Amino acid sequence: MQNGAYIADMQHSISSVPFMKMHGLGNDFVVIDSRGGERVDATLAIAMADRHRGVGFDQLAEITAGTGDLHLTFWNSDGSQSAACGNATRCIAAWEMSRRGTKALTITTDRGTLSARDAGNGLTSVNMGVPLLDWKEVPLARAMDTLSLPIDGLPTATGMGNPHCSFFVDDVMAVDLAIRGAEIEHHPLFPERTNVQFAQLIGPNHVRMRVWERGAGITLASGSSSCAVAVAAARRGLTGRVVRIDLDGGTLDIDWRDDGVWMTGPTAHPYDGVWHG
Repeated sequence: MQNGAYIADMQHSISSVPFMKMHGLGNDFVVIDSRGGERVDATLAIAMADRHRGVGFDQLAEITAGTGDLHLTFWNSDGSQSAACGNATRCIAAWEMSRRGTKALTITTDRGTLSARDAGNGLTSVNMGVPLLDWKEVPLARAMDTLSLPIDGLPTATGMGNPHCSFFVDDVMAVDLAIRGAEIEHHPLFPERTNVQFAQLIGPNHVRMRVWERGAGITLASGSSSCAVAVAAARRGLTGRVVRIDLDGGTLDIDWRDDGVWMTGPTAHPYDGVWHG
């Protein structure tokens, strides 16, 4: 069966599903509110992810009822799941707080319970949790110092509910992100694959970063990746714990506090639609 026919076949097996399209700094998402409705599966995620025959997204986020105000499940464009997606969490938090008329929210994810708040001036903050720095928690394939991995470029590994591999380079634009990102995502040190960042210090507590996301490829921004880079930069003594991250799609502010890594930035909700499978 040709790929197009395969996608079309999957689409015909799925009923109509309302969705929202959101993005944080161009890192774009399909959001499906499944509270009382049809649940998402890998078939639906893959079909909707196709930017030519579907809707297109970097991640799909599904809202369900949880022990907090809501629960989020994240799907990559290849149909795999992720425990964390920072920009999608911020976008959904902003929408839900506006809907409820509140300034704070508690969100449960497979990463754990996250706190969100309205930061004013169109910005939303989410606490992405305490970073995981032990090799077993990232996870890595064997015991080693996560500050400096035995990979060319000596990157740092960080767990933010999903694994991250952060390289610090002199010029992020000189890196062939498509080639290097794909190589490192599947490196044998990362049994669950990894998100990959290339970061460049451009000023005091100011970093320029580009990202390759596990299961999605090159994206304009990534919230969990920004948190991981800020943590890695602070651990390596390159910055303090409050860091501004410039990504291809815009800027996020990261604050690594005792209670976790807080991420603040803008959100957008361009349109709503209905998927007819």
